[in-house]
Amino acid sequence: MLDIYVSILHPNGFLLRDYFCRYERFLKIMILSVLKNTNRPVKFWFIKNYLSPQFKDVIPHMAQEYGFEYELITYKWPTWLHKQTEKQRIIWAYKILFLDVIFPLSLEKVIFVDADQVVRADMGELYDMDIKGRPLAYTPFCHNNKDMDGYRFWRQGFWKDHLRGKPYHISALYVVDLVKFRQTAAGDHLRVFYETLSKDPNSLSNLDQDLPNYAQHNVPIFSLPQEWLWCESWCGNSTKSKAKTIDLCNNPMTKEPKLQGAKRIVSEWVDLDAEARQFTGRILGLENETQDTASPVNNAEASTGESVQEDMAEL
Repeated sequence: MLDIYVSILHPNGFLLRDYFCRYERFLKIMILSVLKNTNRPVKFWFIKNYLSPQFKDVIPHMAQEYGFEYELITYKWPTWLHKQTEKQRIIWAYKILFLDVIFPLSLEKVIFVDADQVVRADMGELYDMDIKGRPLAYTPFCHNNKDMDGYRFWRQGFWKDHLRGKPYHISALYVVDLVKFRQTAAGDHLRVFYETLSKDPNSLSNLDQDLPNYAQHNVPIFSLPQEWLWCESWCGNSTKSKAKTIDLCNNPMTKEPKLQGAKRIVSEWVDLDAEARQFTGRILGLENETQDTASPVNNAEASTGESVQEDMAEL
């Protein structure tokens, strides 16, 4: 069984409910892309705190139709650990802080995959990869898109000094060896670093990414081959043909909306999207779920019945 752990995306400042509808649209596409390329049973683990009732209604039918297992998991934030107040940062924290306690002890390894990712390879290859006894394995940021050099903050100042030659890794895809993670008390180390750093408002700007990169001298990271995570913003087109996953990471230069970028960047995205939406519409009896529109939703007081339109709206 190949276990895949899923968390949610960066809301990017738009309406929270609108955000979750979009997140779940991406999530269904990611699930389909994994299943169509992976030649072994798959189980998805979802943090249930922020899943919509609609998604919870659809996912059992999707699991039955496509032949995968799933489980909803959660963990109560410890009273002694400094808590985040912004929902976006709470989500980021759950993504990394509780890996040793949020899963059953019988689970030995899990792959984290962001929802805005399209998989093009058999994830079993990644699951079976020898990560040399490290508890975590991440892909370093690409460096071949020279237009983005001015945005590579880890090459200068604090991060350059702290990393001491180690790479800065992207957090959209990573492998967790839960046996090694627990044996080395990696979770405790990460929580200690978090407790120290999180009280400074200038620290951990990208909490889920900055924390493991900061802690890698104590919680070592195995650097995955570059082709395991490609995104246009940082990698450029010269290596796209070798990509095993495509991440729709934000472009700080263009700030292109994710839905717009997805259709342009990922050739199979439109077909996967159509399949997921048709399935959702059939299960929920929503004919409009199979249609698309480019009209943005800006009404914060929109009723629950308008969630389908929100799901279909472009950023």
